[in-house]
Amino acid sequence: MTEELWRLGASELARRIAAGEVSAQAAVAAHIARIEQVDPALNAVVVKRYAAAHAEAEEADRRRGRGETLGPLHGVPVSIKECLDLAGTPATFGLPSRARSVAVADEMHVAALRRAGAIVLAKTNVAQLLLYTESDNPLYGRSNNPWNLARTPGGSSGGEAALVAAGGTALGLGTDIGGSLRNPAAFCGIASLKPTAGRCPDRGRFSVPLGQRAIPSQVGPLARRVADVALALEVINGADEDEPPRPLGKDRDVEVATLRIACFEDDGDFPPSPACTRAVREAAEILSCAGARIVPWRPPGIAEANALFYGILSGDRGAGVRALLRGQERDPRLTLLLLSAGLPAWAKAVAAALLDGIGQDRLAATLRRLGSGDTHRYWQLVEAQLDYQRRFSAALDRVGGGRCDALLCPAFAVPALPHGLARDLGLPGAYTLLANVLGWPAGVVPLTRVGAAEESVRPASRDLVERAARKVERASAGLPVGVQLIARPWREPVALALMQAIETAASQRADYPAMPPI
Repeated sequence: MTEELWRLGASELARRIAAGEVSAQAAVAAHIARIEQVDPALNAVVVKRYAAAHAEAEEADRRRGRGETLGPLHGVPVSIKECLDLAGTPATFGLPSRARSVAVADEMHVAALRRAGAIVLAKTNVAQLLLYTESDNPLYGRSNNPWNLARTPGGSSGGEAALVAAGGTALGLGTDIGGSLRNPAAFCGIASLKPTAGRCPDRGRFSVPLGQRAIPSQVGPLARRVADVALALEVINGADEDEPPRPLGKDRDVEVATLRIACFEDDGDFPPSPACTRAVREAAEILSCAGARIVPWRPPGIAEANALFYGILSGDRGAGVRALLRGQERDPRLTLLLLSAGLPAWAKAVAAALLDGIGQDRLAATLRRLGSGDTHRYWQLVEAQLDYQRRFSAALDRVGGGRCDALLCPAFAVPALPHGLARDLGLPGAYTLLANVLGWPAGVVPLTRVGAAEESVRPASRDLVERAARKVERASAGLPVGVQLIARPWREPVALALMQAIETAASQRADYPAMPPI
């Protein structure tokens, strides 16, 4: 039985360990063996903690044998994103200069996992400075998608998503400021949830400057099952001991049949791939059959959400990121981003006009959205964000003549990218970044896989972004596709209940992405 323990989810493993049906030592050994089996192909693991994990598993079994009170994750093997501090290990963010750095204490959410009894096996790969949708950097190299090694597992929590999907860990922890939990979950066929802004704050200091608080990064869980995401969120909620914990509630107490769901397949900014639109339609049907009312809707002001996201996060014209990279080997995906962000306003206007003239409309639009480096302009953007949040919430109160509880939409515009295409594609549309601009909780749940007839209907184009999307769709059959649920602020149980309803129905289908072929 030991060799099959890696197939179990965190909740089931915790139950069996607490009941004495399996030992923590056996669970740890099975997951380490699985990591050693799959990671040579994935390159997801960048720090191994095997000896310490074995010792902690032995102690976990002794504690159970003594009849001590056990935490909800007692003896469960987990992994964490490389950027999160774990005492005695580096947190480099893909910066070569930090290769010898050693954390002296656990990051607060990591500490919460360990207090709950979880045993950390490893840390996993990231995008350099967590700034693009691939997990590749000059220090640790490139991570691969377990569904197709020629594709990325996403970023910046891509190493974590790849390892979770392949069964190397029962549960993972990552971060999200623009989709860094959700696009890897969608690319790798697993579940994840970004909490409400402020519930699980990420205090990392080596990415977007920590002082930027308008769109704050959040720590959140990744797992193969929604129940495990919910359990992990319960564990890490209230991890900041300097702040009173926000009440969370239970997703099992949410009655799906009472909910109204606003649904959109296309955000109006970037058309999604055929499989992504089909997944939303099928998820809507599942929720409708569960009694929820589905209301078609096009969210307002998507162009404004995009402008706010890019304008706020690049408000310093990339000065903070350039300072971190000074004298370092940098990933080539950052070069164009930093060059663009660093241009003065007049140069951006000229460059955008030139891009328009050669048919690069999408690149021109992104360039125009980048920050000005002017403090007054930044404050104006933050005020505009607050106004946008209020208008969006008010609009959701009037969808189809009534108040909607959540949104259903694509998790990402396209399936998993071939390696290197993040440089040209960026974040297409506002599918993930919308929840970050709003500050609302958002989760992704797997549903289906790309069909052979869905590989591309996107027309040929001179536009580099459109061409990149067409390349992504080519030969994409078999890749996993998920959907996204965005709930009202502090209403994570609503998103989780909807995700659970979709998982329960979809997991019975032949095209459900249950386990990658690695």
